[in-house]
Amino acid sequence: MDEILGNSKYGTDTLEVISEAQRFNRWMYETIKPHCSGEILEIGSGIGNISQFFINEGAQISLSDIENSYFPRLKEKFGERKNLQGMFRLDLSDKNLEKNHPEMIGRFDTIFALNVVEHISDDEQAIKNAMKMLRKGGRVVILVPAFQFLFNEFDEQLDHFRRYTQKSLRTLLESSGFEVIHWQYFNFIAVFGWFISGNILRKKIIPGGQMRFYDAMVPFWKLLDFFTKKVVGISVIQVGYKS
Repeated sequence: MDEILGNSKYGTDTLEVISEAQRFNRWMYETIKPHCSGEILEIGSGIGNISQFFINEGAQISLSDIENSYFPRLKEKFGERKNLQGMFRLDLSDKNLEKNHPEMIGRFDTIFALNVVEHISDDEQAIKNAMKMLRKGGRVVILVPAFQFLFNEFDEQLDHFRRYTQKSLRTLLESSGFEVIHWQYFNFIAVFGWFISGNILRKKIIPGGQMRFYDAMVPFWKLLDFFTKKVVGISVIQVGYKS
């Protein structure tokens, strides 16, 4: 979820705000965890907001990001952990992936990218590269922002190219050869905060106070999502299977 491209100030500030929302970060981790097994690659590790849960629970995981400035912090936090398999500077849309990263081709059982693909202009190449890095029977787990009508100041400052629907994300995955085996929306209540802060108040970064209140209420938001996850949410999640 942490790969923030473009304006590094807004990106880093956003990651710092979210890093304090530990209930929210654990909720996101617990949502994707059932789909992650074997040797795992995280795309867009950022400052490790989601990485920490995988590493602390013993997953065999490699971290990656396109932004060099995140690696010193990742190394400080996780560098001594034996289950950390590696750290890579990786552009998921690299058209020369096989040449630049031959060691990553066909290596992983699971690849996950949380709030990453919307930052990538050539999202088709990105998903094709995920396919190349997976073993047969592997899975890709993608979480992206939902619904273009919610596109606002936050999206612009974070250099989002687009938001997705279940249909558009499924088309993206299937065009690269994946079979979509799971789909859901995630985090319904955040639709209101995103719209009010970004569309009406035109904030450029998620307010810290708002995030702290939201984080305190996560148990209630999780219960709400039980009823809404097949209908609406701030994010779309899909899992693709490589046959």
